[in-house]
Amino acid sequence: MSNATFTAPDLTSFCRLDELGLVVTGQQVTSQRAVLECRAVEPDDWCRRCGCQGAPRDTVTRELAHEPFGWRPTTLLVRLRRYRCAGCGHVWRQNMDTAAEPRARLSRRAVRWALEAVVCQHLTVARVAEGLAVAWDTANDAILAEGQRVLIDDASRFDGVEVLGVDEHVWRHTRRGDRYVTVIIDLTPVKNGTGPARLLDMVEGRSKKVFKAWLAARPRAWRDRVETVAMDGFTGFKTAAAEEVPQAAAVMDPFHVVKLASLALDKCRQRVQQATLGHRGRRGDPLYQARRTLLTGAGLLTDRQTGRLDALFADDRHRDVHHVWDAYQRLVSAYRHPDRATGQRFLVRLINDLTTNTTSLPVEARKLGRTLKRRAEDILGYFDRPGTSNGFTEALNGRLEHLRGSALGFRNLTHYIARCLLETGGFRPRLHPQIG
Repeated sequence: MSNATFTAPDLTSFCRLDELGLVVTGQQVTSQRAVLECRAVEPDDWCRRCGCQGAPRDTVTRELAHEPFGWRPTTLLVRLRRYRCAGCGHVWRQNMDTAAEPRARLSRRAVRWALEAVVCQHLTVARVAEGLAVAWDTANDAILAEGQRVLIDDASRFDGVEVLGVDEHVWRHTRRGDRYVTVIIDLTPVKNGTGPARLLDMVEGRSKKVFKAWLAARPRAWRDRVETVAMDGFTGFKTAAAEEVPQAAAVMDPFHVVKLASLALDKCRQRVQQATLGHRGRRGDPLYQARRTLLTGAGLLTDRQTGRLDALFADDRHRDVHHVWDAYQRLVSAYRHPDRATGQRFLVRLINDLTTNTTSLPVEARKLGRTLKRRAEDILGYFDRPGTSNGFTEALNGRLEHLRGSALGFRNLTHYIARCLLETGGFRPRLHPQIG
């Protein structure tokens, strides 16, 4: 800083009003807010109707919320001249479109600041409205309109998509109306190692028809670029992808495959619990005490947990639980194996073991085996296509849950989709290139 060149202090430049075509003429600073008196720099004395030069008539004022400095709300009191045409008598006020939209309550810098606060700093609209000293509706409308115009409506955000993730999402926890939306994720950055997954779109409803319609609305050249679609076990998504992007490989991600095995293990444990003790799990029941330990990966078990499982499986009445637990652990180990080819072979062997000579297997293991065999191509496709796990989709779902909680819920689906896109659409580097 010792070699820096300093100039005379300039409030206009400091508050970035020169970008808006304004110049500061006065200030009033209180503990609650700062008010800057401004005037427009460019004259506007030529009649828009007949082209004659007008004469100054009087002055009007317009208040605009501006970006805060030090979290002190800043208001611009802009004084504008009004002119009367000497030829036709038309009266108009000085143009200030550079500073704000017509009839807007926020300056263009305030709108930009609010958008960056929501997208980059993940602030709530309520906090942004407080910083601007405007109503919540005013801030929300400005943020969504600017975000839609600058970010969401930009068609280039769909460019380069090669790997899609699709999943359902509960956006509203009420019984009224459709609570579900279909979430479409771009997993290409994960596959290429260039960044995190990003939200592409959200569509109301969860069905084959919804996903198929969304894919059909994309250009043919765009659909031809899609190589992989990661999804859960819902066959509707698989059928829609097969019809609209037939060249893309469907991959059932590990998150949902392991979930199938864990559900089978839970159902087996509950059935054996009822068969042996005649009631649901209670404190002190061995199977109920071990319900979480059973779902822990074998490599993560402590000595105490291992001893608890050994004692549990020593009881011959728990033989069915032991069988399903073994299948669950083999499935998890296959996905966790550092060598993908070896992990794939382990999983193939597990599917064969669950679908051949099944007479000695419990009903839950046989059902799991049939499901794995029916979707074997999709399940095994994960090992040939790194970075196609729908777990990243689940991670985005978690961020959306946090957004809904910080906003204390949403009632308008259109606003919810727009806020979700701003939150997880990967727009941060566009607003701030230095942010990765």
